Amino acid sequence: MPGVRCRRRAGRRRSALPPLDRGRHLRGFFARLYFSGLRPAEAFGLRKQDCHLPATGWGLLVLTRSKPQTNKKWTDSGAAHDDRGLKHRAGDEGRPVPVSPELVAILREHIQEFGVHEDGRLFRSSRGGVISIGAYCEVWKAARTFALTPEQQVSPLAARPYDLRHAAVSLWLNAGVAAPDVAERAGHGVDVLLRVYAKCIDGGTEIANQRIDDALAA
Repeated sequence: MPGVRCRRRAGRRRSALPPLDRGRHLRGFFARLYFSGLRPAEAFGLRKQDCHLPATGWGLLVLTRSKPQTNKKWTDSGAAHDDRGLKHRAGDEGRPVPVSPELVAILREHIQEFGVHEDGRLFRSSRGGVISIGAYCEVWKAARTFALTPEQQVSPLAARPYDLRHAAVSLWLNAGVAAPDVAERAGHGVDVLLRVYAKCIDGGTEIANQRIDDALAA
């Protein structure tokens, strides 16, 4: 599956957030990948002004920017993270993503505890930069060690943060959400969605049969 490879680069300074705070600071980041199916670069590009987070009920994210990590030689600014529009979208075209009440609560707590950068970004290093792949993968590795059994830790289960996005899309499909709606939320084309997640859909044959029976009997 497509994804982001977790790696460390020699000589690169890790996230400037203190180690004891870094995991707490990234809780909302990981939650976004799972509950909203965001790509990591999309989560880092999201700003407070892009979020509608009501006190109760579902909220809404309107994604407009992405901050992928790349070689400094290939960015206009010379920084390690580029500033781009969304994948498969033209220019500044946004992508609305509904937010479940649980994620709304997590993001509201994050903003209350950590505030936001001057440009509105929710997730950043203590110096205001974009958190590196190596930094958030290190936190994810520690979380797996804490949460999983020894047997699960050596398995492919949730091996990478990007797997949270795959889990989100799989959950939506297995819950019976229509493929075009899932594709819109995830920022996929429907053809790509069905090709990548075909096994997930095929695994629900009995459920699909029952739904067809119910429809015919109605």
